[in-house]
Amino acid sequence: MSLIEVRELTKEYVRPKRVTGPFGAIRTFFSREYDRTLAVAGVSFSVAAGEIVGYLGPNGAGKSTTIKLLTGVLRPTSGTVTIVGPEGPMVPWRDRERNARHIGVVFGQRSQLWWDLPLEESFQLIKALYDIPSARYARTLGRLRELLGLDEFINTPVRHLSLGQRMRGDLAAALLHEPPLLYLDEPTVGLDVLAKETVRSFVEETNRTSGTTILLTTHDLADVERLCRRIILIDHGRVLYDGSTHGLIARYAPYRDVVVRLDPDQPEPSQGPQWRVGQFIAERDLDGAWRFSIPRDLPIHTLLTGISVEWRVHDLTVEQPDLEAVIKRLYGERRAL
Repeated sequence: MSLIEVRELTKEYVRPKRVTGPFGAIRTFFSREYDRTLAVAGVSFSVAAGEIVGYLGPNGAGKSTTIKLLTGVLRPTSGTVTIVGPEGPMVPWRDRERNARHIGVVFGQRSQLWWDLPLEESFQLIKALYDIPSARYARTLGRLRELLGLDEFINTPVRHLSLGQRMRGDLAAALLHEPPLLYLDEPTVGLDVLAKETVRSFVEETNRTSGTTILLTTHDLADVERLCRRIILIDHGRVLYDGSTHGLIARYAPYRDVVVRLDPDQPEPSQGPQWRVGQFIAERDLDGAWRFSIPRDLPIHTLLTGISVEWRVHDLTVEQPDLEAVIKRLYGERRAL
């Protein structure tokens, strides 16, 4: 069952064109010329209950704008968003209160916690805002305290928390009312390695045990490789790819590198920068190894059989393309068009 349905979603920002020169501010105020920016351009996708979906793109691609449209913070220029809740379908910007009770949101660069209050008192305020029954609140907070390790700083004012501690507090705050749908916008930005691992483990456990549906935007592709089986890739407000992580790699990186180091007690197979073995051509690395690029579906022994006819192999390494390399290549190709 789809929990989120997005169809032809568009958001255009219209601003008066700035007039320079004498009395520029006044002339701008009365100007009828406008600059138009299309932040989201006909995006369509659906998210099934229980999925963790990575929503990826470079800066300015439209990721955060999409999240704001899904949460009801912004109203679209055109298109539809439907969120399926316990009481039936909702349109986020029309049913804002019902939608807010159905979702949790974490913005990595903004906090929903009260700056001068201890963390636990922020939680008490959220309990009152969402009218969470005391028994349910105690049970949920106890689980979150254990999973996120909140006890060591739960009585500390938010302004005194480290970035990693505050992020753990924000995650707890977003899930106190046990929403079935969680939006995470850059949840690991600026965190150190240990804090990132805590957040990733928590998101993974929340999805596994509670079946929480999660839409994740991030620039840290380690988050995606760890958590997401499916990714939606956007650029300039348009969807470029919607499918599995493995499918993206297979589609845009159909080759893998085989790095071969020959036994040094034999002559070099080539004095130049390239070496041909049957249908394969290798480039010489700076350290003297030979790098072959072969199709992913071709068995490596096909290459090794050709090499071993005349040469002794000292070492061999197979390097699979990772998600970061694939996305860099994809966006690089698009920028070159």
